[in-house]
Amino acid sequence: MFKEYPDVMSVQQAAEALGICTASMYQLLREKTIGCRKVGRKILVPKVCLIDYINSARYLNSNL
Repeated sequence: MFKEYPDVMSVQQAAEALGICTASMYQLLREKTIGCRKVGRKILVPKVCLIDYINSARYLNSNL
């Protein structure tokens, strides 16, 4: 699913991978729903954190 993306992504790349806007991605990061690391002024999102988020979301959504 995320094969074409690097192991560590920028916020913009992570948002693109999930198919959401960057504002929504920043909200998920701010709420600590998706893990990230701050290096200097840069926010980096490991691909593993996106995969964990996708896997955990399938158990949280009972509205579908």
